[in-house]
Amino acid sequence: MSPFDPAAFLQQFQAEAESRGLRSLRLAETSHGPVMAFVSAEPENARYLSAGIHGDEPAGPLAALELLRGGVLDAGWIVCPALNPTGLAAGTRENADGLDLNRDYLRLETPEVRAHATWLESLTAPRAFVSLHEDWESSGFYFYEINLGDDRPARAHGILEAVAPWFPAEPEASIDDHETREPGWIYHEAEADLPDHWPEAIYLAKRGCPISFTFETPSSAELAKRVAAHVAAFKAAMA
Repeated sequence: MSPFDPAAFLQQFQAEAESRGLRSLRLAETSHGPVMAFVSAEPENARYLSAGIHGDEPAGPLAALELLRGGVLDAGWIVCPALNPTGLAAGTRENADGLDLNRDYLRLETPEVRAHATWLESLTAPRAFVSLHEDWESSGFYFYEINLGDDRPARAHGILEAVAPWFPAEPEASIDDHETREPGWIYHEAEADLPDHWPEAIYLAKRGCPISFTFETPSSAELAKRVAAHVAAFKAAMA
C-alpha cells in the first residue's frame, strides 16, 4: 500500500476543523507531524472518534476527514484523526520504534500514547467512542462492540445494513480468535485479550465510557469503498 503524508493531512484537517469552529490541540510531536486532537464540544458531554492508530490503515483518517467535511462532527465531538503519524508515513502498523500503539494504553511506554492518555485523563470519560480500523485478513466488514449499558441488537443490525452496499458482513464465525455473536458483530467484554496490553477501547471502557464501536474494513478492497463504509457505519451507529 502507498503511505500518505500525515503532516499534510493534519494541516488539511486542521484548516477544515477550525473553519467549522473546532479547537485544535497538539498533544505530542513526532518526526512526521504532531499527534492532534480537535474539540467541538464541552469535554463533559462529548463523544469521541479516533483513527490512524495503525499506520497501515489509512481509510480511517480519510473517513474522519469526510465526516468533518459533511458537518457530522460539528457539535458534540472530540476527534483524534491520525494517532500514529510515523506509522502512517511509513505505511506500517507500528510506530517508528516498531511498537503497536493500540496495545500501550496500560503501560504507556510510547510517547504518543502517553501524551494522548494524559490528555484523555484530563477529560470526563466520553459518552460514546468510535474507532476506525482495517484488517488485512478479512474479506468483509465487521466491528467490535463494548457495551456497559443496554443491549441493543437492532443498532448492530443497522450498522451492518448501512455498510452492505460496500461490503458484506465478514462471514467467519471466529475473527482474531473472537467468536462472533452474529456475522460481522463481535460483542466484546470490557477486558483486554492480553492483560498487560490494553487497546484504546479497553482503556476508555475502564475509564467509564459506556459504549464503543471499533469498525474494521477489509484492507484489500478499494480505498474509496473502505472510506465510504466507515462513514456509513459511523452514521448508523450514532443515529
